[in-house]
Formats: sequence, C-alpha cells, structure tokens
Amino acid sequence: MDMKSFVMQKAKEAKEGARAIAKVSSEKKNNTLIKMAEALKKRAKELRKENNKDIVAARKKGLSKAMIDRLTLTNQRIDDMAKGLVEIAALPDPVGEITKMWKRPNGMMVGKMRVPIGVIGIIYESRPNVTADATGLCLKAGNAVILRGGSEAINSNMAIVNILKSVARSERIHEGVVTFINIPEREAVMEMLKLEGIIDLIIPRGGEGLIRAVTENSRIPVLKHYKGVCHVFVDRDADFKMAEEICFNAKVQRPGTCNAMETMLVDQKIAKKFLPSMIKRFKDAKVLLKGCVMTRRLDKSLETAKEDDFYAEYLEKILNIKIVKDMDDAMDHIAKYGSAHTDSIVTKDYNKAMRFLREVDSASVFVNASTRLSDGFQFGLGAEMGISTDKIHARGPMGLEELTCTKFIVFGSGQVRV
Repeated sequence: MDMKSFVMQKAKEAKEGARAIAKVSSEKKNNTLIKMAEALKKRAKELRKENNKDIVAARKKGLSKAMIDRLTLTNQRIDDMAKGLVEIAALPDPVGEITKMWKRPNGMMVGKMRVPIGVIGIIYESRPNVTADATGLCLKAGNAVILRGGSEAINSNMAIVNILKSVARSERIHEGVVTFINIPEREAVMEMLKLEGIIDLIIPRGGEGLIRAVTENSRIPVLKHYKGVCHVFVDRDADFKMAEEICFNAKVQRPGTCNAMETMLVDQKIAKKFLPSMIKRFKDAKVLLKGCVMTRRLDKSLETAKEDDFYAEYLEKILNIKIVKDMDDAMDHIAKYGSAHTDSIVTKDYNKAMRFLREVDSASVFVNASTRLSDGFQFGLGAEMGISTDKIHARGPMGLEELTCTKFIVFGSGQVRV
C-alpha cells in the first residue's frame, strides 16, 4: 500500500471511530480513561524500555538537551500521564451540554448545545506524553484522534498507543478512536493535511518550523502557537522576595518548555536594589544572562542582549534582562517582542495589576505568579491539547471545552415560517 492510501485508510478508520465515540456514555468514557491510566502505570517498565531506544537514538543524532528532556519518560512523567487521564475522567463531560436557551416571539425555543468536533489530527514532536494527553482529551470530548508523532519518539509513541488501544478494545470502544500514523517521513504529514472532509481540525505541537509548515500546507483548520516568548515584569511596587522566587521559577524550573520566561523586565526605579542578588542567583544556577545597556552598567559580566535576542525562544538556561522606564514601557516591549503566549507582572499595586491584565494581549496574563503555571494541568483542565495563541475558537491551554463546538437546537410546537 502506498503512503497516500495508507494515510487515507487510517483517516477513514478515525472517521468511523468518531461516529462511534460520539454515542458513548459519559460513564463508559470515564471508566475507559481510568483503565487506560492503570494500564500505563502497570506497564511503565515496558514504556521506559521503548523510550530508552528513542533516547539512545536522539543522543546519537546530537539532539539538544532540551529536546532530549522533552523526549524522556521518567516514572514521574508516566505517573503524571496517568494522573492526567484520571483527572480528565473526573471532569464534567461537555458533550450534550446546552449552554444557553431563549424563547422567540412565535414560541419557538432556540438553544446551543456542545458537540464533538469529530476527527482531530495531532502533529507533534518529542514529547511522548502528548500521545496520552491528546487521546484522553479527545476521547472524553467525543472525538477520534489521529496521532502523528515525530520520528525521534517513534518507539515511545507506539508503546503508549498500543497500551491505550488495548484498553479501548477490552472496553469494546471502536479502535479508530485512537489512530497512529507510524510513518516517520514528512510526506505522511502532507497527506494528512489534504484530508478535508475527513479530518476536522489539525493541532500541531512542536517547533516554530513545524507549525509554520503545517499552517502553510493545510487544507484543514489549524489551531496553533508558533513559540512561547514569555516575560515577567518586576514592577517598582513589587515584593522583592516574591519577585525573585517567581522569576527564578519561571526560568530555571524547566527551561525547555514554551511557558518558561525568556526575558525579565525590571522597573528602573528598583533595578539597582533588585538585580544584584537576582543576577547572582541566576548565575549560581548556570543561567547564561544577556543584558541591555543599562543592565550591563550594573554588571559588565553579562553578555550584550541584541535586538534579535528579544524575539528568541531559547528553551534553554539563557535569559534576557532589560531595564524599563515603567509599566507602560514594559507593556510596549511585550507588545513588540512577545508571542502572545504568557506574560506576568509582579506588583503590590492593584491598579497596575488590573491594567496589566486588561492591556497585555496574550493568551494568559498573570499577576504575582510564575509563567510556568500556564498549563492545562495547572489550570485544572486535567490535561491540555496544547496552548493556542490564536484568537478564534480557542485561546490559551486547550482542555475539553475547546475540543467541542456548538450547534443550534430548536424546540418547536408546529411553527412554520410565514
């Protein structure tokens, strides 16, 4: 079978799976998710064995530390995958929810009901946990999922899919609900992107290059975010201890993620007091620091931050530091260099906090909290399909509701149009 026929066959299986899962009760979906979680933990040793094959291959290829970190399945990450499925099972089922209802002058009742989107294609790199997260969210929202992971995680992804499909079989759920494209060649992705009418939505997760390639070639609607250039602004009215903890966590806790801070903005009124100890702490954690002209006057050991650096998503222990005049200057910087992902302000001033929330045009905007908390699991969504920086249909972490759409429903009593 040629590649085009293979991908088409998989997509048709998913289409059949979508029709079947849309009819499944909430109770059965929840029980299946819980059993999937149990199976992942029970077969953790098998998962780590397959994952190790991918890690060895990644090191031979010379992949970056950030990429290998995303690829690695530890016992904790397997437990987190399982926990995500259990949390999804515990969430209210959005399918069939009537979100509003109103009465027309002719007595007709008009409403909106949440329904599954259908078949959702996920194209992703590195992170094997996406396989479980995407499956769980799609299944609970009544969708079928077509998974196409990167070649660097082929063994890990196949192992996870096999476990999830085995549970679906045992629960007599159509196997097309979890479909995996196990062809590493890029042409398989191009074939997926042509299948409008079969696949209803494409969600790419990975580097900016992948997302742009998908967006430029897809005939199917795409939900995306190109990169995460996140900022923390330390206001002149900030609590210094809180600011230091937030900024350190935002950069160092896990730098290879899209919600890690890439630029720290500091109000000039407090720069001399705040920055010395903050810089020392970053240096002790082996963070490479790049500073603006004013920052380097305080510490000449910092590298010079160039214009292009402020647009960069490092995904490593590299941080830009810029001293700004005030909050307006900080917000102007975010508007110019940011990626509309996640931005935070540290301040004790309520009015400034509320202005920052209103005026910073990002998918997630925080007050006195680390950008690392911009995550579906942390928001109580159970897991996330990704973080969208689009403005249409879904924005920010995409949970269950974002994987449904609505249709109009009408209750009549014999009304006709005159």
